[in-house]
Amino acid sequence: MKVGVLQFFSWSRRIPLETVYERAFDRIAIMDEGGYDAVWLAEHHFNTYSVCPSPHLMAMNVVSRTKRLRVGTAVSLAVFYEPLRLAEEIAMLDVLSGGRINWGAGRGFDPLEFKTFRVPVQESAARFQEAVDIVLAAWTQEKLTYKGQFWEYDSVELLPKPLQQPHPPTWLAATSPEAIERAASRGHTILMDPHATHDEIRNKRELYRDRLAAHGHTIEGRDIPMARLIAIAPTEAQARQVAEEGARWTLGSYAKGLNPADDPVARYVNEVMVYGRPEQVAEKLLGLRDDLPMNYLLAAPLSHESFLLFTEKVLPKLV
Repeated sequence: MKVGVLQFFSWSRRIPLETVYERAFDRIAIMDEGGYDAVWLAEHHFNTYSVCPSPHLMAMNVVSRTKRLRVGTAVSLAVFYEPLRLAEEIAMLDVLSGGRINWGAGRGFDPLEFKTFRVPVQESAARFQEAVDIVLAAWTQEKLTYKGQFWEYDSVELLPKPLQQPHPPTWLAATSPEAIERAASRGHTILMDPHATHDEIRNKRELYRDRLAAHGHTIEGRDIPMARLIAIAPTEAQARQVAEEGARWTLGSYAKGLNPADDPVARYVNEVMVYGRPEQVAEKLLGLRDDLPMNYLLAAPLSHESFLLFTEKVLPKLV
């Protein structure tokens, strides 16, 4: 199993924001020492859930501090960019990193982001697909000529081209059945989100496999990162407390409308998160590896202690 880290930059305002960043960079330095495949940087706007409005600027900082770790976006919110500008930024990152960039793209769902950036929500799916098509075409064609619903270009040469050929590994965030169908129909590989239950992840993966096959593609040989929120502590009770606090933070700062449930905190803790002592978490993750199945864990530790215990006692049992 490959293991990456979905890196958030959560800010409670009780400490300086620069401290949040430095703590994250300390973690990333540990990741770079071995065992982890990649750190994946999430783009968010206008909330404290993760203060990272530009994953590309953050990625440049990360690649300058690391030697071997791959750096991914999970995700670049493609609907809010001019697609050629997005293609340029990722391509330049790939060149300057020595070919260590993974590109994950998504369309977002936060109504505040769409309202503030003046992008109609009802256009998001079409805009997203068009933006992805443009980025990939600009990377692989000498000059791009394109006419779509939202963007049009005439013989534009993208410079620089990515170092990785034909382009950086690419994933599309796909949560709804409609998004899974769109990705599968074009043969794209998907990223799976941290807010779905384990059962929902299993069902979505099965749907993705079936829709790939229906369009003449195979799931074999694909890394499919599955994001899971993880809480680890010396005792199970302590780990559950970390999980409950993480669930309340997630629901209060970001995922208010994602999970209408009678007890959304219990839903996160019991059905979405993986928590416990290190040996319990390792056993649960190995079970998910076989059950879902899961060949790429995108771990999102809910505390610094969770990250350290995961790195020391869980990661060696997974990779």
